[in-house]
Amino acid sequence: MKETLDNSYLSVKKLFTDYLQQRKLRKTPERFAILKEIYSTNGHFDIDALYNQMKENKYRVSRATLYNTIELLLDCGLVIKHQFGHNRAQYERAYKFRQHDHFIDVETEQVLEFCDPRLLEIQKSIEEHLGVEITHHSLIFYGRKKS
Repeated sequence: MKETLDNSYLSVKKLFTDYLQQRKLRKTPERFAILKEIYSTNGHFDIDALYNQMKENKYRVSRATLYNTIELLLDCGLVIKHQFGHNRAQYERAYKFRQHDHFIDVETEQVLEFCDPRLLEIQKSIEEHLGVEITHHSLIFYGRKKS
């Protein structure tokens, strides 16, 4: 059953609240506004895009608060960070994350997502062969679209 955005946000809000309580960190409205904005966004985003989006939606959040909150969300596993090149980090939500990989168009820097079930077979083979448990992976292809 697919979770609605409201249910998804309630779930991540509880996870984030528990994370902040365990570490005795403040549960500020700004942190939860950032979390809500991220979980209302599909796909990848960078800090500048998130900052501008929050300004458009009338949230008053500083860039420092955004960076600090993103670090907390990374630490508690609610956001994933990608470094696709050009020294610009991009992020995406991670809760109930559908495993996927990426193709980067080197001319336009467009990020395309894909999922190939053969990669899960490879992952299972590696786990069995090495006697390990893979918690996550990252695979990025770089190229250009054919004319």
